[in-house]
Amino acid sequence: MTLWLVRLAWATLPLTAGPAVGDALADWSTPPRTLAEVLLWAAWVTSLVALLAPHPIGLTVVRVAAPVFVVLAAIVAATQSADAARAVVALVATVVAGVLVIGLPAVSFACANGVAYGDERRYPLRTPPVLWLGPLPVAPLLVAAGLAGGPLLLADGRVVAGIAALVVGFIVAALAARSLHSLSRRWAVLVPAGLVLVDAMTLPDPVLFQRERILSLQAIPRRMAPPTGALDLRLGARGGSTTMTLDRPTEMLQTRRGLTSAATAHPSVLCFATVYRAELLAMAATRRIRVDV
Repeated sequence: MTLWLVRLAWATLPLTAGPAVGDALADWSTPPRTLAEVLLWAAWVTSLVALLAPHPIGLTVVRVAAPVFVVLAAIVAATQSADAARAVVALVATVVAGVLVIGLPAVSFACANGVAYGDERRYPLRTPPVLWLGPLPVAPLLVAAGLAGGPLLLADGRVVAGIAALVVGFIVAALAARSLHSLSRRWAVLVPAGLVLVDAMTLPDPVLFQRERILSLQAIPRRMAPPTGALDLRLGARGGSTTMTLDRPTEMLQTRRGLTSAATAHPSVLCFATVYRAELLAMAATRRIRVDV
């Protein structure tokens, strides 16, 4: 039901926000206005399809489109004086849809399990809080500006600037999209053999922890520090924290700062943070993995 609420909020945007955006584009010349409308419709339709058919790529798409739509609605609300009420409705509707798309874990959970194999159950890892201080809000805007800036300039007749923006913009958009997509592929995965951690930000390769090697999984409170000597893979996240205790130290590679190299670690206790932690632990218990209360 939560996911359907998100889909409904997004599906109604052409009715709630479309008129105000149309008013804002009314003064543009025909070629760039037409192209802008096509790009907006394409972004909305692609995001709606991504919500209806969840997939990690779709998660990246909506994580780009939602904040960009909010910024555009804010610009429309700040610049439209002819019909302020319509602009405010557009802003409120877009903010609500954006918050639901980005803030509710149901979206990332559905997209993660859209590519699950057989008896897998995938639980997205929490986003590192530090990314919200700059990189995460800026990246969607770089993707949108990189993809749309050059074509809009060309449509407006500014050929030299348009070609330059097209070349540079596509490179910037590709790099920003790649970074965002890496966040869409961070999971704790329950598999028949045990539990797999998939997180390129902390582990260069997915690591399988066999069920027989896992002594216990245990939820830890948000403010509680991980056990002494534990390998903390949360990258600052606190909600949904879980410790996994192994029967003996296990050799694995840990990604170093900057994602350019790796170091060997030998933890017997690991700490990670996921969405839907309670369900993860309940599902783990049904798979004969010990869960401590």
